[in-house]
Parts: sequence; C-alpha cells; structure tokens
Amino acid sequence: MLWGNPCKYFPTTPLSEFQSPKLFEKLHLDTLFFIFYYQAGTYQQHLAAKELKKKSWKYHKKYTTWFLPYDNNVTISNDKMEQGTYLSFDYESTWSKQIKNDFSFDHKYLEDEITV
Repeated sequence: MLWGNPCKYFPTTPLSEFQSPKLFEKLHLDTLFFIFYYQAGTYQQHLAAKELKKKSWKYHKKYTTWFLPYDNNVTISNDKMEQGTYLSFDYESTWSKQIKNDFSFDHKYLEDEITV
C-alpha cells in the first residue's frame, strides 16, 4: 500500500495554548531559542523573543544572536555602547551558550522593537 503525503493531515494552525504568553513563561530556555529561530515570522517567535527579553537577553541584529550580560561584568561606556563579558547563544554550530569576554555591544544593533 502506498502512503500519500502525511503533511495534509498536519495541523495548519497552532493550538490555542501556543498563543498564550503564560505558557512561554514556563518554557525552558532551549525551547524559547528553538521557537525563536525555527518559527520565524510567527506570533510564537514574537512571544519567545518577548520572554527572552524578560530574562535579560538582548538580541544583536548584526550577529543575529542573543546575548546576556554575564557576572555583572558589563559597563555602559556611553549611551551608544556597552562592553564586558556576555553569554551568547550559538544556535548555528553548537546550540549552546558561549562566553564572550570584552565584547562591545553597539546599541545600534540592539533589537528594541519588542517590548516586554
């Protein structure tokens, strides 16, 4: 027996539970990153980004990755830049957090359209 394409049986819209910001508050960090990077252009991506920002992660538009100030070792040089040690999330090769020492975060690359 030949099977047809199972995709026609897959849901085409997310369950209503996945529209709830309350659910995203409970999700593991890896899950939030997965949703952000693999559900591009969806409301779920927006909710994941919003939750990451609530957890103090900052999205860098040039490097298309998330950064988190590490060990309170970040100083604001001026209103346009901050520098210090950050955790960055490497989604492309290791799917892990990496320490970036002496990283300069130029605020012109800071994603600030998503409000918490």
